[in-house]
Amino acid sequence: MTELNLPLRTGRLVLRRFEATDLDVYHAYHSLPETARFLPGEAKSYTKSMESVGKYANFVFEQEGDWICLAIETVDAPGLLLGEVVLKWLPGRGQAEIGWSLAPEARGRGIATEAAGALLRLGFEDLGFHRIDAKLDALNTDSAALCERLGMRLESRQVDKWHYKDQWATEVVYAILNDEWKSRQPAKDSTK
Repeated sequence: MTELNLPLRTGRLVLRRFEATDLDVYHAYHSLPETARFLPGEAKSYTKSMESVGKYANFVFEQEGDWICLAIETVDAPGLLLGEVVLKWLPGRGQAEIGWSLAPEARGRGIATEAAGALLRLGFEDLGFHRIDAKLDALNTDSAALCERLGMRLESRQVDKWHYKDQWATEVVYAILNDEWKSRQPAKDSTK
């Protein structure tokens, strides 16, 4: 794998490593039931939030099973955490999984789409992954729409695959291949 060149920048976002100063904001939105609704665990306690921020601040990305977790902030409000995007290196040659979580005030503004697009670019163009997928609860229609905006295609629907939060959940899997990603990107001018 290639060395990570962080932070990542887009037109209006900076994606960077977590810092200790992110803890209170991270906890504020991860302690909400609405944030935890489609995540594997319950709403986070302050101690669990501390553990997560510490892990995310010090991630390594060297082998299968490792995660990249980047804090999202806007260019015009540095240091103000809006959410995070994650990329997990899956077992099997060239496979990864992407995910995201946002604070309520950041939702509905295209921030997750822009941040996830930057992480897909990193995964395909810098890290050389062949395939990146997103696994969602079928009820998470906002994330499904985000996957479609990114050009990911629905690959499967697995009824009652997970039992979490005292109920069965249907999993939908969206994915995109490196070649599909490249075909969606504007051609670079080779004359410059």
